[in-house]
Amino acid sequence: MKFENEFKKQMVPEWTDAYVDYSGLKRLLREISCDKQIKKSRASFGRSKKKPTVNRKCNELTSQPRKGQIMKDIENQVGDIDRPQQHDNTQHPHRKFQEISEIEMTFLRKLDEELNKVNSFYKENVEAVTKEGSVLSKQMETLIALRREMEISPQNERRDSHAEVSTIPSSTTLQTPCPSGSVHLDSTVEMDANRWREKNESNWVEMDVNYRGEQKESNWGSELHRVHTEVSSNKHLEVTTKENNQYPQEILKHVKVIDVFSSHKSTSKDICRNSKGDGLDVNQNDRSKIEEQLKKAFAEFYQKLHSLKQYSFMNLSAFARIMKKYDKISSKTAAKSYMEIVDTSYLGSSEEVADLMKMVEIAFIKNFSNSNYTEAMRLLKPKTKRGKHSVTFSSGFLSGCAVALFVATVLKIVSQKLMEKEDGTHYMENIIPLYSLFGFVVLHMLMYAADLYFWRRCRVNYPFIFGSKRGTELGWQEVFLLGAGFAVLASASFLANLYLDRDPSTQKYRTEAEKVPLGTTALILLITFCPFNILYKSSRFFFIRCILHCLSAPLCKVKFPDYFLADQLTSQVQASRCIVLYICYYGLGEYSRKQNKCHTRGVYNTLSFIIAVIPFWLRFLQCIRRLLEEKDSMHGYNALKYLSTIVAVLIRTACELRKGVTWMVLALISSAVAVLMNTYWDIVVDWGLLQKHSKNKYLRDRLLVSNKSAYFAAMILNILLRIAWIQLVLAFNLRSFQKVAATALISCLEIIRRGLWNFFSLENEHLNNVNKYRSFKSVPLPFSYSDDDNEKDN
Repeated sequence: MKFENEFKKQMVPEWTDAYVDYSGLKRLLREISCDKQIKKSRASFGRSKKKPTVNRKCNELTSQPRKGQIMKDIENQVGDIDRPQQHDNTQHPHRKFQEISEIEMTFLRKLDEELNKVNSFYKENVEAVTKEGSVLSKQMETLIALRREMEISPQNERRDSHAEVSTIPSSTTLQTPCPSGSVHLDSTVEMDANRWREKNESNWVEMDVNYRGEQKESNWGSELHRVHTEVSSNKHLEVTTKENNQYPQEILKHVKVIDVFSSHKSTSKDICRNSKGDGLDVNQNDRSKIEEQLKKAFAEFYQKLHSLKQYSFMNLSAFARIMKKYDKISSKTAAKSYMEIVDTSYLGSSEEVADLMKMVEIAFIKNFSNSNYTEAMRLLKPKTKRGKHSVTFSSGFLSGCAVALFVATVLKIVSQKLMEKEDGTHYMENIIPLYSLFGFVVLHMLMYAADLYFWRRCRVNYPFIFGSKRGTELGWQEVFLLGAGFAVLASASFLANLYLDRDPSTQKYRTEAEKVPLGTTALILLITFCPFNILYKSSRFFFIRCILHCLSAPLCKVKFPDYFLADQLTSQVQASRCIVLYICYYGLGEYSRKQNKCHTRGVYNTLSFIIAVIPFWLRFLQCIRRLLEEKDSMHGYNALKYLSTIVAVLIRTACELRKGVTWMVLALISSAVAVLMNTYWDIVVDWGLLQKHSKNKYLRDRLLVSNKSAYFAAMILNILLRIAWIQLVLAFNLRSFQKVAATALISCLEIIRRGLWNFFSLENEHLNNVNKYRSFKSVPLPFSYSDDDNEKDN
């Protein structure tokens, strides 16, 4: 189980189906073991009339039908196995045994099927990264030429001005000029490289020894030295200083600079010649942006290569491990023979990925890290983010403080019997809407923390889908910590306001008590926009950028975080109205618990209408933007869904403010239409459930939650929470305070529904890429070439 757990843990989530079906092969091995046990038992009791005794687990296993589709696929491949390498049938391990059971043949055929699958997938991806590597080499060549043209020495060049331009040896995969000005690495850099490799690759070596039974450690320092020696020995690849002066002019002759920095949509600049008539008119600032863009492109490319290397290693280890188990169960010696086939297959023998990784490292060291190997690898291969004990301790401590403050607040209200007094009830009617804003935000953060926890458990690659910078994404513990801190701050503020306003000993501070909610809000905003590197600065600024993109919906290209955040805002309509209440209290001078006066103001009522529909209007604009860009009619239907919701929210708001049977009927009709459209979209489109021809009845083919009843429960709960608004429309003769409490409760239910929607929506996006957001992160390249443009035109 140790290897199987590690195997699943190391999988690239998007490639899960392309890995060896280790669990399926293990199940077949268990069947082989049970088959042998049954035969042995029958042979022992052949002359006896007693029923043979068989292990209980074997009875359970043999009673379960095998997956029909797997067996069908295996049978279809009998006699038609696509070998990764041509081998004589007499040498194949399948042919070495005169007596072999049917279940063992099924296992071996399944093994061949899995080997063909991983070989095909690996070869396809290696070919893709090889092409991408050639493109990046050309881009780096252009950058070096641009540096020389501008007579600016790159950071990694030696102080001597006779640096030479070299190309990658023909023995490597990339047949393009080497990205570096010179691939020479001095002894210090090479020693750092060896030291870094010994430190960071030791875990792979250890796993290889444990799982394959033989050490196949890659001597990275030696390989790097070999590349250096090969390059240095190819004197015909070196050029003179005179040729270097002509080299940049020739490269930059048909090059354009892509403007990927000023907007989301790339546009090409015209070719601008300098006063000499050569090169590009690029200033120092543009060159820095180009270098930064290429640095990101190389880092992302290196991550792809690392994922492919990991894919190859883990699958090779899985084959070795499963064959070792087969030999142990069957008492045969087929592992060595079969692993020879695996090792000579494309998966085991290909060196393209390793060579590409070395080329990327050399280019990155020489051009972006000032010949510092440690710094280069820190950028190319950042360490995995690990949980801190301080976060766990702080989360528990703040959670306890929040609970204690909440209990103290309740006891304070009960002890003063505020709900039995008219002025106390009036106080609660006015203070709850102010502090419910904090409660809504805290609940949303806790639901999001729960989503992160279950996404991690189900291996949903949420950092990649959200486009988070590697190593900066927040985990569920960090989000829970922020939510707990927020809860402590809000609870302490509420208790302070209650004490200053209602306690007889602090009556002289009653006026200052009204400013406590405003001060709390100001403190939270100050923390959110704090420019210092504290309290997860990168995540805070990422959130702010997404908010700005949402507010400028029709003007910016819609990315997944923008769409996701705008959907969260649609579940915070009541929180938006609380913001309007703050504006009325403090902006219009209506504080000292005068909510009734706010309702008499036309500005307040107008803002209540506007603020309630802004989140849905932003989503409507995002859908229109995507419809115009992608020409997909589904975005048009989605826009109509949000338009119907806008109409329903407007009519419901008017019903709450103006009352009357007519408004109630209109609110019920419009809301019913909106609920039907939204519910269908939630379950069928966003969650991908209720598929007619799915192998999982009424669900979808691929599920991450093993308990299928969870999906049906989620669908039912989503419908019930969708119609919770009916309480506000019908009112049921609630008193003023009861209505305030009911409004807050229903808003909390909507936030819970949104948290439920978040999990299944991102699960569906992870599995099926329904919104076409998720793919390998592609970084726009800064240079365009006229020959590439001609190919596109043709």
